[in-house]
Amino acid sequence: MEEDKILTSLFDEGMDNLHLYKPGSTPMYCERLLSLLPEDYYRKITVHDHFYLRQEYNLAGIHIDNPSDSIPDSYKGKISRTCTQIEQIKDLKKKSNYIFLKNIFDCIEFKDEKSNFNMNQLEEAAKNGLIDKKVYALGGMSIDNIKLAKDLGFGGVVICGDLWNRFDIHHESDFKELIAHFEKLRKAVG
Repeated sequence: MEEDKILTSLFDEGMDNLHLYKPGSTPMYCERLLSLLPEDYYRKITVHDHFYLRQEYNLAGIHIDNPSDSIPDSYKGKISRTCTQIEQIKDLKKKSNYIFLKNIFDCIEFKDEKSNFNMNQLEEAAKNGLIDKKVYALGGMSIDNIKLAKDLGFGGVVICGDLWNRFDIHHESDFKELIAHFEKLRKAVG
C-alpha cells in the first residue's frame, strides 16, 4: 500500500487538512490507514464516515456529506459539511466550522458530476457575503482555476482529481510527480 507513504509525504510538504473520504470502505480499512500515518498528523485529518475514529485517533473533526443529515448525538468537536446549493450556504455555515460548496466546476474524477453554478450565480453569492473564508470550493478544482476561486472569495479549495489522478499505483514506483504537482498547487493557493 503506497497511500500511507503518499499522505505522509503530502503532510510533510505542508498539506493543511486531509478529508478521509473512502465511500463504501470498512472501518478496518480506515483504521489501518490511520495506524500507518504518523500520529502528529492526526489533528489534520477529518473523517467522512466511521465518526468514532475522530475520538479514537484524536482527529481534527467530522464531515457530513448530506446537508440534511444531523450531527451525531453527543458529538462535540469540529464539523464540516458539503452543500450543493447556494441557498443552503447561510444555514449550513451557522452549523459548521466550514463548508464545501460542491460542483463549482465539472468534476475531474467523476465525469457525470457537472457544475451546479454559472459564474453570475457565484459572483452574486460572493457579493452577498455568502462565499467567504468559511466556504471552500469543491468540484473540478485544479491549478487552472484556483485563482478564480480566490477572486470569488472562497476560503480555500478542495483538490481531488487534479492531484490523485497523477499517480497510478499499478504503473508507477514513486510519487514524485504527485508531490511536485502538490507544490505547484500550494504556490497557486498562496
